[in-house]
Amino acid sequence: MSSHPLPNTPQATRGVLDRWPSWLWVGLLMALWLLGLDSAPLLDVDEGAFSEASREMLSSGDWGHTTLNGADRFDKPILIYWLQSLGLAIFGVTEAATRLPSACAALMWCLAAVRFAQLWADQRAERVAAVVVATSVGVMLIGRAATADALLNALMCWACLDLWRHLSDGSRRPLRRAFLWMGLGVLTKGPVACLVPGASVVVYLLASGQVGRLRQVLGDAWAWVIFFGVATPWYAYALHRHGMAFVDGFILQHNVNRFLQTREGHGGQAHYTLIVAPLLALPWTPLLLSVLANWRALWAEPVSRFLLCWSGFALLFFTLSSTKLPHYLLYGTTPLLILMAGALAKLRSRGMAWALAMCQLLLFAGLSWSQHVAGWLATQTKDPLYRTLLESAPTGPAWWQVVAVGGLWLAIWCWPRRAPAERAVLGALLGAFWVVHGVLPWWASTLQSPVHELAQIAQARGAEVVQWRARQPSFAFYLGAPTPSREPLPGQLALVRKDRLKPEDPVVIVAERRGFALVERLAAQVGDAPQEAAKATGATPAPSP
Repeated sequence: MSSHPLPNTPQATRGVLDRWPSWLWVGLLMALWLLGLDSAPLLDVDEGAFSEASREMLSSGDWGHTTLNGADRFDKPILIYWLQSLGLAIFGVTEAATRLPSACAALMWCLAAVRFAQLWADQRAERVAAVVVATSVGVMLIGRAATADALLNALMCWACLDLWRHLSDGSRRPLRRAFLWMGLGVLTKGPVACLVPGASVVVYLLASGQVGRLRQVLGDAWAWVIFFGVATPWYAYALHRHGMAFVDGFILQHNVNRFLQTREGHGGQAHYTLIVAPLLALPWTPLLLSVLANWRALWAEPVSRFLLCWSGFALLFFTLSSTKLPHYLLYGTTPLLILMAGALAKLRSRGMAWALAMCQLLLFAGLSWSQHVAGWLATQTKDPLYRTLLESAPTGPAWWQVVAVGGLWLAIWCWPRRAPAERAVLGALLGAFWVVHGVLPWWASTLQSPVHELAQIAQARGAEVVQWRARQPSFAFYLGAPTPSREPLPGQLALVRKDRLKPEDPVVIVAERRGFALVERLAAQVGDAPQEAAKATGATPAPSP
């Protein structure tokens, strides 16, 4: 850990941020990220799709290509599937195995924030930076999700860190490491992995009047050898194997068109970033005011200027993108979180401390009363399936759990002789453990337990299953077999949304769970209505709307 004093900051009374050993902080972060990865079912669509594609890769033994329900999948490159498949091979087909790469990447993400803090702060700020990144809502959610985004963010953070080290002292070793991270990032999600770090460097050099140094950054032959040596082989193989189908599916549809066109209904206005980015930074959002108020001083310091250029480019670029998703903004939120951690480490304002406490309290209260929030959301949604799921949500966290966690949170904030930064850090850690080990599993079960239960029923019957008028890739993961999307053949089972069943459908309901049904297609019989055929088999006919 660095021992450089905080600039222009009086020495603070030693507290937990100074006294607790480093191994304890590392242990807390590991417990936050690595424990309870299987406590919640996979969320559809993204977690289910990544996990099932990785399961199919392991099952087929084809480690060069991904499929989803037997169909070619060109959404993302190969690295995250390799890591998830490796986890499945070692630990079995479980949620924890597919989420483990993201959890490990989240630890790398936090460590990159610590390394950035070491460049201009002391041990206190390093620990604050790790906690601020780890406990912000956006990082906390994506870091436990079985998708490619935590890994991509970690690799981009390390790339930006090493690029800055090269800019600060001209050393070639960190430059070559940065090209390694970017190559791995291109294998994780595509060109964005080098676009954000590379453009951040360009913007910084332009802003600093050092554009001539760009030739030095781009002129290292070994850096390019490392980059292309890591990224090129799989892309060349995919292009050779699939030809224009790969170009159209991955390059055009999932990269170019995502920027130029709104895909899958994920659009938004220009102010989308102004609303979503502060939400991703919760419960640390008030510290954005400190960063904005001190932007001149931050701009004068080279490393913080680099962080501002990084954040500014990423947030502007994804504001201009036609397809808008919250996790895209994380690419530009991380440098802000690092700057906010610096502000927190130097915090002396009672007003800011109270603002942080209120954010933590509101977040804690809203999540603790999840069942009431679900009931309110049920009245707002127009989707019949989600209305059913939310209205029939299971009982939320027990009152004694809420009281116990709330009492401990109050004790942290009311404890005498605690510095504001220490109270904020300990309160955020408590809230983060409550969210990931208590609240998130409840929400995941509310939305996904019917799919999981019906997959177990279908697996016990041993029949071939398809998905019909439903898109729940986690169903195939739990079933242990691809479930293509099509109308079932006679005798086949199908997962279907109940609100999309029609009285004339020639099916009978085998089982149903909170908005979903497992149905069996009846054999065609001239003159037989579905209800009459159902009586003959003893099953439940499809309901009338």
